[in-house]
Amino acid sequence: MERSKVKLEEHNGHYGRLRNYINGKWEDSESSQIREVINPATGEVIAEAPLSTPEEVKKTVEVAQAAFREWRETPPTRRARYFFELQRLMEENFEELSKTVVREVGKTLDEARGELRRSIEEVECACGIPSLMFGYLAEDIAPTIDLQAINEPLGVFCMVPAFNFPALVPLEYMPYAVACGNTYIVKPSTEVPITQVKIFELIDKIGLPPGVVNLVHGSRNVVNNLLENPDMKGLSFVGSSPVGKLLYEKAAKYGKRAQCAGGAKNHFVIMPDADLDMAVNAMLSSFFGCSGQRCLAGAVAVPVGDVYEPLKEKFVEAASKIKLGYGLDEGTQMGALVSKEHMQSVLGFIEKGIEEGAKLLLDGRNVHVDGYPHGAFVGPTIFDEVKPDMTIAQEEIFGPVASIIKADDFEEALELIEGSRFGHSALIFTSSGYWAREFRYRVPCGNIGINIGVAATQAFSTLGSYKESFYGDLHGRAESVKFFTDRKIVITRWF
Repeated sequence: MERSKVKLEEHNGHYGRLRNYINGKWEDSESSQIREVINPATGEVIAEAPLSTPEEVKKTVEVAQAAFREWRETPPTRRARYFFELQRLMEENFEELSKTVVREVGKTLDEARGELRRSIEEVECACGIPSLMFGYLAEDIAPTIDLQAINEPLGVFCMVPAFNFPALVPLEYMPYAVACGNTYIVKPSTEVPITQVKIFELIDKIGLPPGVVNLVHGSRNVVNNLLENPDMKGLSFVGSSPVGKLLYEKAAKYGKRAQCAGGAKNHFVIMPDADLDMAVNAMLSSFFGCSGQRCLAGAVAVPVGDVYEPLKEKFVEAASKIKLGYGLDEGTQMGALVSKEHMQSVLGFIEKGIEEGAKLLLDGRNVHVDGYPHGAFVGPTIFDEVKPDMTIAQEEIFGPVASIIKADDFEEALELIEGSRFGHSALIFTSSGYWAREFRYRVPCGNIGINIGVAATQAFSTLGSYKESFYGDLHGRAESVKFFTDRKIVITRWF
């Protein structure tokens, strides 16, 4: 039997006023408050997102709660089949979804395609939920007594994602929660809500029961309304560390589960025995890929000993050749930042670096991109002679700004990483198995890269994070199965 194809409408201009998706239907928000969604490369308004009312949030939670019992009773194999269909539809609309990401975030088309590929892999992984949810049985824990552990869904969960991966981040959580038997609410970023709307247009076609998956637009008031609702069981968040900490504290206050992924300040240690060409190529992708707007981005390069001068020279030369532009234009290697507001924040960090005495080797300010005079562009920027206590060495910039801090030896490089309040990722380039193992063993970060630029994992694994880079107990992706279920222990004796 041939399946019908679903083709998303192709957009080159305005997406209009966005709607909420509640109880299996698209609904106009009654709110008079909106946020304009702007293409960061062109400066054009491409959509309006409503800031939904408390009544609309309450209704969304109610319909999700009402749908929970029947959905929980649906066998996991049947729940998983909906995501096989979503995977198929996302493949059919791969290019249009990728272009939508470019239009609202500013990244290049290849970067957007990479995000969509990862997003589809998350949906695909969630299709294995019948196995991922397995509990266990222990016979004869005492004479004639058996113990059984069952993983059960809990109810309504919600997602508050960051702006930088508008397709991927919600899909690192939602498919697992729903396939486990929970119902779900996605509140997209107000800066980049269009991609999730387009994905929900596909979700609308796969036949999920009404109320199982919902989307409601809004800002912090919507998040507060969700957390304060007694029927909400838990929240997943990806964003800055200060906001993540606040949400984690609030979730705990209201007795909710929470997994809150925060910021990062990732260090690249380049040992004297490293392959410099390989290291520099990896650094270009890590420091300047997605314009530096990702938690896995490189932030501080730490050349050790004699490798300092040749690494610096190669890095600056290669970064200076990166071509800025609109992500949909051929040949673009680095796109815009997400907004003019964020651009001003990044420029402020650059000014702060100069003010505190760092040496600017490559200046990304005042760049000119032909044809896009209103774009939020900042070019690759590299600071040298950075001190560990400088603002640019301590704070998450979330832009294409690299700091170089020379270390005399491996121990000094390690101290730099240990001194950071963040613990997301750390990477080392070396030909020595000894140094690689010491690094893996001793560095207090959740994601370790050895001779690789971005320590990203697959959907069937998870991301790690230490210190202020994460608040909560369980991370996303496949590990979320534990977050979205609880164990029921059953002790039985039959006569």
